[in-house]
Amino acid sequence: MKHLTLAAAFAMLALPAHAQDKVTLILDWFVNPDHAPIIVAQEKGFFAEEGLEVEVVAPADPSDPPKLVAAGRADYAISYQPQLHLQVHEGLPLKRVGTLVATPLNCLMVKADGPVQEIADLKGKKIGYSVSGVEEALVGQILKTAGLTMQDVEMVNVNWSLSPALIAGQIDATIGAYRNFELTQMRLEGAEGKCFFVEEQGVPTYDELIFIANPADLDLDRTRRLLHAVERGAQYMVNHPEESWELFSATAPDLKDELNAEAWKDTLPRFSQSPAALDQGRYARFEAFLHEAGLVDGVLPVSDLALDVGAQDMGAQDMGAAQ
Repeated sequence: MKHLTLAAAFAMLALPAHAQDKVTLILDWFVNPDHAPIIVAQEKGFFAEEGLEVEVVAPADPSDPPKLVAAGRADYAISYQPQLHLQVHEGLPLKRVGTLVATPLNCLMVKADGPVQEIADLKGKKIGYSVSGVEEALVGQILKTAGLTMQDVEMVNVNWSLSPALIAGQIDATIGAYRNFELTQMRLEGAEGKCFFVEEQGVPTYDELIFIANPADLDLDRTRRLLHAVERGAQYMVNHPEESWELFSATAPDLKDELNAEAWKDTLPRFSQSPAALDQGRYARFEAFLHEAGLVDGVLPVSDLALDVGAQDMGAQDMGAAQ
């Protein structure tokens, strides 16, 4: 009986600390190097070691992920901090629970040999964009640095054809181009681009890509485990960049090309190494920026926009210790 008892005890010790929780994570776009820590965490088994079975889904429509999370049809989504502010003001039940890319990727892009060599040169020029709202607020702030206003430029909706429209000369600049992709894309198509980085032109810095969830359905423990696995993925990429690239690019045939290889290198230093951590000041400053730009009616407290799941964990531990 003693041997059976010991065997049972060892069997219990071998069990995972958590049952395999199934969760759905909707990406903001098709899989690309912006999502690398997630894919690496999946391929290295970090999610499984956290007791998670994560279904990573590329959306049919890039505008769908926040709506799916708000409707309770997905557990988490990858989205954008600037859009989160607007969506919460619109009444969507969403909160930031983690950070994937911790710096802006957006830039105002021009041809390196084109007519726009400095911001003042934008006077009388056409600026292409894909999504109205935040992009115009960014342009307005950038123009201010040269004493210009939105009346000095013409905004042109080019849908998602930013680089082609710029190369073809249909527009003189673009807003919404990602510095880690479009600059390389232009070069591969025989043109050289130049970026004016939004955070160097008076725009408050922000998290480009974030994890969002519906606070009504949020499981804090599961969220912490998800983000810990992503953190391990980001750390593994820094420690083993070549192995990580081989692991990532082997997951789909179309990832192993020059554009993605260059984007991988350009994005690597921008991933959050502490995805659960929250910079409250960053969200407060961007909320104030949007209010000043007239895109939101009031200023929401950071607690309405974002959650620090690590701090929530410490709070729970402190309460348990007090009891």
